[in-house]
Amino acid sequence: MDGALLEVTDLRTEFVSRGGVVRAVDDVSFTVGTRETLAIVGESGSGKSATALSLLRLIAPPVGRVSGGIRFADVDVLALDAEGLRRLRGRDVAMVFQDPMTSLNPVLTVGLQLTETLSTHLGLGRRAARARATELLDLVGIPDARRRLDDYPHQFSGGMRQRVMIAMALSCAPKLLIADEPTTALDVTIQAQILELLKRLRRESGTAILLITHDLGVVAGLADRVAVMYAGQIVEMAPTRALFADPRMPYTWGLLDSMPRLDARRGDPLLPIRGSPPDLAAPPPGCWFAPRCAHRRSICTRARPDLLPVPGQEGDRLVRCWGAQTVAEGGWLVGMDRASAAAAVAAHA
Repeated sequence: MDGALLEVTDLRTEFVSRGGVVRAVDDVSFTVGTRETLAIVGESGSGKSATALSLLRLIAPPVGRVSGGIRFADVDVLALDAEGLRRLRGRDVAMVFQDPMTSLNPVLTVGLQLTETLSTHLGLGRRAARARATELLDLVGIPDARRRLDDYPHQFSGGMRQRVMIAMALSCAPKLLIADEPTTALDVTIQAQILELLKRLRRESGTAILLITHDLGVVAGLADRVAVMYAGQIVEMAPTRALFADPRMPYTWGLLDSMPRLDARRGDPLLPIRGSPPDLAAPPPGCWFAPRCAHRRSICTRARPDLLPVPGQEGDRLVRCWGAQTVAEGGWLVGMDRASAAAAVAAHA
C-alpha cells in the first residue's frame, strides 16, 4: 500500500422512517490505499451497501443524510458541486452495483450505455468508443461481443448483465473501484474469471478496490485487509490472513463458523449466528451484538465498547468487544485460541 487514496472519517448515514431515525452507518472510519483491496463484510443489513453509496453521495436528502468526512485523493467529496461529482463518478471512482437489472437502462442497448460513458469521460468518437466497448465485453467474458453491443439488457442472463456492469465500471480505468457483491448471480467458473480480472486490473493499472461482499471465500482470494460490519458499525478490522487465522470478535467467529468447509465431515451441520440484528431505530444499550453473543458478560449489556487497537498491533488490528479488551485486570485476549478466550471471559463474567 503506497498511501491513502480514500480516507473516510466518522461517516454517518441516516434515514428517516416511521419508527424514527435509522442510522444505517454509524461512525465508520477507514482508509483505502493505492493498489490496496479492502473488503467490507457482514450480514445483509449491516450497512455495507449504504457505506458504498454514501461514498459517491448517491444518498441525499430527502432520502437520507450523510455526514462525516470523505476525502478522495485529497478532495473533499462532501463539498463537491454537481459538476465535480459528475467528473468524479465513473472517471476516478467507479461502482459495480449489486443489482444489474435495475442499474442498466432497459430501453437503451448495452452498447449505447457503454459508449456513453467512454464518450463523456474520455472524449472518444463513436467508432473508437464502440471498438473499446467491444474490447470491454470481450474482457469480461461475453461471447460474440461485437454483435451483443446492439442487444438490450433483457436479452442477457443475470450473470451476463453483471459482467456488463463490471465492463462499464472498468471502462475508464478508475483509480478506485467500489464493487458491491460483484460475483452475485455468477457461477463458480465466471466468479474465478471476474476475480482474476480484478486482480489484473489492480496489478496493471494500480486500481484500488473497495469490495463489498458476504462471500468470505472471495475475500480470502482478493482482499489485503478486511473490515467486519455489524449493525452499521465496524466491529473488527485486520489484515486478511490475520483475521482468518485469529479473529478477535465473537461476531467474526460466527461469520467464519457459518462458512461451509471442504474439510468438514459429511453430515456436520452449519453453525448459524442465532438471533437477529438489532432495530437501528432503537438499538439496545451496550454492545449491539450482546443479545446474540454466547460470550457476553454483564458489562456487554450496559456499556458500548469502542473500536480500539489490539496492543502490539496498533494501526494494524482493531476490535470492538469488551471480551477482547478487558478480561481480568484489564488484560487482553492476546494469543489465545477461541476456546481459551471463551473460558477466560466466562471466568470473569
